Amino acid sequence: MKLGITLPLTDIHGDPATVRDFAQAAEGLGYQHLGAPDHVLGVNVASRPDWGARNTSKDFFHDPFVLFGFLSACTRTIEFSTQVLILAQRQTVLVAKQAASLDVLSGGRFRLGVGIGWNPVEFLGLNENFANRGKRSAEQVEVMRALWAEPHVSFKGEWHTIEDAGINPLPLTRRVPIWFGGHDERTLQRIAKHGDGWIMLSYPVGREAEAAFAKLRAFTVAAGRNPAAVGIGVWVSAAGDEKSWRDELAAWRKAGVTHVTLNNGYARYHHKRIAGRTMKDHVDAMKRYRAAVGDLL
Repeated sequence: MKLGITLPLTDIHGDPATVRDFAQAAEGLGYQHLGAPDHVLGVNVASRPDWGARNTSKDFFHDPFVLFGFLSACTRTIEFSTQVLILAQRQTVLVAKQAASLDVLSGGRFRLGVGIGWNPVEFLGLNENFANRGKRSAEQVEVMRALWAEPHVSFKGEWHTIEDAGINPLPLTRRVPIWFGGHDERTLQRIAKHGDGWIMLSYPVGREAEAAFAKLRAFTVAAGRNPAAVGIGVWVSAAGDEKSWRDELAAWRKAGVTHVTLNNGYARYHHKRIAGRTMKDHVDAMKRYRAAVGDLL
């Protein structure tokens, strides 16, 4: 298994020294990838009293391409992963260009995690259709893969038209790994057909997760692909104690998980966050976690 960590931007925010120091500390401890979430717009809850606890204008998010472009110059080996970029609210060709540029500038250290999103306010602000975002995202992946593979592309789909044109630079290996977030069965089918991996956040260790993994593997076989070629990623946290961390990680490894991301600032569904919110709290937590589980990786 590969162990990574999410930048806790909602807690520590993101001035240059903070994100640099956090990324370098993670790399120095042996974390293998650095994750970042994505939101473009946050609502003003004063005008939406029934909004709840989800993304608001108080939550801090850097643009992930800008963030990882900066951090690629501050680090040497750690990989970068969007977890997840809301693909359907963005122009496809522009994302393909941004991802290819980041791949080149980071030396091939970028993995593109995508999702369909849940917030219609963002789609409205970005002038994209919220209603067809799932189907459209599948075509977006086809378009990006074509643009990364060849210098010139002709494509005519339901939502995209490219007339013998291409991006430059191309990714170093002519592809960027694409991982999908979400747990709907249609998402699993898209992963089986198009994806390099699944970022699975819906279930804790146990039968539900194992059943979902089995379903993905079955879909992958039906799509004519080897399930071993499709990674599985989960989130863990440093809430709790060392024994619970080791037990959880050992169970995920047994279930076939390939990538684990320590996310200490997320507290929805079954996930728990750490109590502290300072830079020191987060650095101390990632040190303790890595020291406790390193031999299990």
